[in-house]
Amino acid sequence: MIEEPPLLTIARDLRRPDAAQIARFQGVPTSFVVDAMYGSGALSNRIRPLGESRDLLSVAAGPALTVGCGAGDILALLAALDSVREGDVVLAAFDGFQGCAAVGDRVCGMLRNSGAVGFVTDGPVRDYAGIVEIGLPCWATGLTPASPYMNGPGSVGLPVQIGGRQVETGDMIVADHDGVVVVPFGKIDTVLKKLETVRALETALDAEVAAGLRIPPATVDLLRSDKVQYV
Repeated sequence: MIEEPPLLTIARDLRRPDAAQIARFQGVPTSFVVDAMYGSGALSNRIRPLGESRDLLSVAAGPALTVGCGAGDILALLAALDSVREGDVVLAAFDGFQGCAAVGDRVCGMLRNSGAVGFVTDGPVRDYAGIVEIGLPCWATGLTPASPYMNGPGSVGLPVQIGGRQVETGDMIVADHDGVVVVPFGKIDTVLKKLETVRALETALDAEVAAGLRIPPATVDLLRSDKVQYV
């Protein structure tokens, strides 16, 4: 006979980037972060900012607090309120379930009151007007009025699968209107260093486009090379 699992499994020691690392990701576009990781790190584009109408300022950057909810259940998310630290982005893995909401406005309010700066889920949410009023930036798959359950089992602080990636507590989350990007904890310093190069290249290219650039020089060189056949 299979034993029933505990209702909740909660990690005691939660790793976290330091304050300086967190600060350096503030205001960085998700596209820069992806480029700094050679094209990786983005969650599925099904997970989109709730405030696409710009009722919400859909920008957040902070350490991940991972919550394994399971399909249709938010018991673990409620338990996670006790683990949220100031500046966290809470990731609630809902197993991609679309049949009910993974969060509503009241829980979003409690997350904000606990110090969270963002919420990410692979399920839909509800109470759009209330979430907008609360002002917690959210990324989800859409909206539904359907209610979740609170039965468990679930986990807090353990690795989760969400948006096609494994995410662990302490990974850095950067999210904006383009979507959500995960920087693995062990790569944070490497990515921060690479971001300096990406930012410089992007700034230079922006200036060239503003000055009238029509075609990148490398593309011009390619078109004039023997690697292109004209017929």
